[in-house]
Amino acid sequence: MSTKTSLDELFERRITYPDFEPQERLARLVGLDEHKTRLTKVLALLVNPDGLNSWAERHHPGARHLLDAVLRRPPLVVLAGDVGSGKTELAETIGDAVARQEDIEITLLPLSLSTRGQGRVGEMTQLLSSAFDHTVAEASRMKAASGRARGAVILLVDEADALAQSREAAQMHHEDRAGVNAFIRGIDRLANARLPAAVIMCTNRLSALDPAVRRRAAEVLSFARPSVEQRRHVLSTRLEPFGLGRTHLEALVAATGPRNGNEFGFTFSDLTQRLLPSIVLDAYPSKAVSGSRAVEIARSLTATPPFRDSAA
Repeated sequence: MSTKTSLDELFERRITYPDFEPQERLARLVGLDEHKTRLTKVLALLVNPDGLNSWAERHHPGARHLLDAVLRRPPLVVLAGDVGSGKTELAETIGDAVARQEDIEITLLPLSLSTRGQGRVGEMTQLLSSAFDHTVAEASRMKAASGRARGAVILLVDEADALAQSREAAQMHHEDRAGVNAFIRGIDRLANARLPAAVIMCTNRLSALDPAVRRRAAEVLSFARPSVEQRRHVLSTRLEPFGLGRTHLEALVAATGPRNGNEFGFTFSDLTQRLLPSIVLDAYPSKAVSGSRAVEIARSLTATPPFRDSAA
């Protein structure tokens, strides 16, 4: 295999923030305000530590040792939780909030799943190394001597357990182990160089990640299915303009929660990508949306089963 790897092989696409489209997508992610705020702060400190230094000078001069403990964390954030809980959508759009807060341009590089390669000796290791080479090169151009970054790079690794699964697994192939080693070296390389770059990993199976990867995470954010209040908010904000009243909305909230002996309710994506479109398409093009019919549709749908992480 050639040592030169094209960007198309490494990354699914390239996204630059700020931009109105990811800003709108981020705003549509309801029920995740705490995660949005936390992730924005963590990423901002990782990619632009000068902001923390400025804050400390204003409020806590002389707190150098404490700042070092915050800033020396590896530039890795793990988003872990159930399917359809908004992890990937948040990871793909949060860069816009960071870019606006820090007033810098941020580039998102979503790592392609094809980076796993075809299993040939050295292939995945080479592809991962190339991905980090490109991330380091881009971030190096954005690093400024003054301390304030001119821009930043976020490397996104979705379905992270496919690339960084635990090396302790007995059935793990030696090539996969080498790939995990390459990934860890990449994280350490970004950390040691103190570059304006961060890595976001999304996984349904936190326990499947290699312990060395988990230890390096500056933050692990857990995602769950929407609560009663969150389902009510999603449904009411979208269906009240269609004339649905409280009785039907509460029936929808109940229908999308645990039922029929299941301990789990609808995911966020079940609500926004399955239920709501089904309600609209049922009425279109000849009749208005009906509250009673919307409840019938909700009761006819089943929630996406949770991903069972037996080792969690």
